Amino acid sequence: MPEIVRIANDRLAVEVSSLGAEMQSLSSSDGRSWLWTGDAAWWSGRSPILFPIVGKAPGNRLTVDGRQMEMAQHGFARRSEFALASRTETSCSHRLAATDATRAVYPFEFALTLTHSLDGDTLTVTAEVDNLDEKPLPFGLGFHPAFLWPLPDGDGKPHVVELENGAEPPLARLEDGLLRPERLASPFAAGKLQVSSEMFADDAMIFLEGAGTALTYGVDGGAVLRFRFENLPNLALWSKPGAPFLCVEPWHGTAAAMGASDDLAARPFTTILPPGEKACFAFSVEIPA
Repeated sequence: MPEIVRIANDRLAVEVSSLGAEMQSLSSSDGRSWLWTGDAAWWSGRSPILFPIVGKAPGNRLTVDGRQMEMAQHGFARRSEFALASRTETSCSHRLAATDATRAVYPFEFALTLTHSLDGDTLTVTAEVDNLDEKPLPFGLGFHPAFLWPLPDGDGKPHVVELENGAEPPLARLEDGLLRPERLASPFAAGKLQVSSEMFADDAMIFLEGAGTALTYGVDGGAVLRFRFENLPNLALWSKPGAPFLCVEPWHGTAAAMGASDDLAARPFTTILPPGEKACFAFSVEIPA
């Protein structure tokens, strides 16, 4: 059975599972919960880590280091057991290292460390990828946290995503899980988007560039969650029509493009990490008091 680690301060409490190093709950000291519950009737995920790919590969097959491999959507890390590397009252780190099972589909030596840490009313989730191999390490990495929709005390009220940079980034869509080539008009107006269930009839809304490094998701006139992103140039918003959650997904890497190569190194926004080096990615969310 996966081990659950709880971290807390006087403002927030978080539970993290060793399976996928996935956050299971996020609550504030007033008793309100903010994270999706993982009800399998809609979607059993809560906050999976996406590695070594984000999204799908054509036919779930991927060319890696010259060899074709089976690779499920979003990669294997979210279904892998992580080891607890360190723990304090307000932080915990989980580590996934290469195993025979990972080498069979991803022939590299690596370590992926997920750290959840609390500071006041802010949660920060950091992913560190270490290339422990003697050859370059290609990968995509993304976060996939799901938050309640409606948020606490937000029943019947509009919910808005607002980009801090005020941009109107073009919209990309998926077809059979692969990235379509055309770009559509932005659903944002001066950086603001009132989310509605109908927006997700065609799967996720993806913004490859231009969404910036910060946004808010909140209730018009109510609670607002404030996000910041580090080394995560891509953004997706996803739900299922009628589902009571909204995923705010910062990525570095996307699904394969339709009609393009199935080579991992050729996927959009893939990181190619030199031997012996480390890459860091992070998001933070500030929870209102």
